[in-house]
Amino acid sequence: MTEQALQTTINDIAIAGKGILAADESVPTMTKRLTSINVESTEETRRAYREMLFTTPDLAKYINGVILFEETLGQRASDGTPLPELLSKQGIVPGIKVDKGLIALTNSGNEKFTQGLDGLSDRLANYKEMGARFAKWRNVYNISDITPSSLAIEVNAENLARYAAICQAQGIVPIVEPEVLLDGNHTIERCFDATEAVLHAVFAALYRHKVTPEHIILKPSMVVSGKDCAQRADMQTVAELTVKVLLRTVPAAVPTINFLSGGQTPEEATAHLNAMNALRSLPWNLSFSYGRALQEPALKAWAGKKENVDAGREALHKRAKLNGAASVGKYTEAMESA
Repeated sequence: MTEQALQTTINDIAIAGKGILAADESVPTMTKRLTSINVESTEETRRAYREMLFTTPDLAKYINGVILFEETLGQRASDGTPLPELLSKQGIVPGIKVDKGLIALTNSGNEKFTQGLDGLSDRLANYKEMGARFAKWRNVYNISDITPSSLAIEVNAENLARYAAICQAQGIVPIVEPEVLLDGNHTIERCFDATEAVLHAVFAALYRHKVTPEHIILKPSMVVSGKDCAQRADMQTVAELTVKVLLRTVPAAVPTINFLSGGQTPEEATAHLNAMNALRSLPWNLSFSYGRALQEPALKAWAGKKENVDAGREALHKRAKLNGAASVGKYTEAMESA
């Protein structure tokens, strides 16, 4: 039964032309987003915003999974429907962020590791009862001349693999998210080297913990230049080096790779995804699991006002549609103004 549940969820998510909406911002992060549009962050405003996103007409044409924050998993729409059920009724799979955030990694300078393994099995059982069918755990890696260190790479890979094994034992598909951060002035070549080291360690750890690669979702960052790099790599180089590092490190058994946007603009994230899918035939479904790159236009259009709900939905629908096209290599820049 467990394996069947895992496979059913993978079948519902690894679909060409569709991707995942990351709506799992913590309360502090969501507060920053709402403050940027002059809206007070309360449980009700956060609920209203997410209900607006989740009730976008025809969203299921391009979105087949939504990652929720714990608060959202327990909330209800204005008509009383639990938000996870609101998604399920549309054929969208509800998921849940399960890590407990970053803390300092002792004796590693300023590097971090992700906490949240304690009590994870019990929490997952509860989340499953509430409708979650997949989960997310995010590691982060800073790039500098000496980081990510081998210590940070190994500790984070081990924790990520332990999380994934616990998820699969519960019949919940794990999103494996090793994010190599955009921050810094590093070249794209330096990002490639760091990403390769991180992904090698992650898949070695997954193998040690007997995690089934057919039942995971990989959510990596793209190989890009640091945001402060004097010469940013062009779109084609990003696509080629990202695909190259994936071919070197990711087993063909992994069914779907859903990229994070990692601070890229909505347009950049869409164009880079499209360029990768236009390169060649690949062993995995290449899609998206974007947060801000999907939500930013919708947040601005909504602006916390009831009369703007339809405008917010239209903005989300447009970005979802464009990314759906990019995930099959059919996006064009002209579609942005259509």
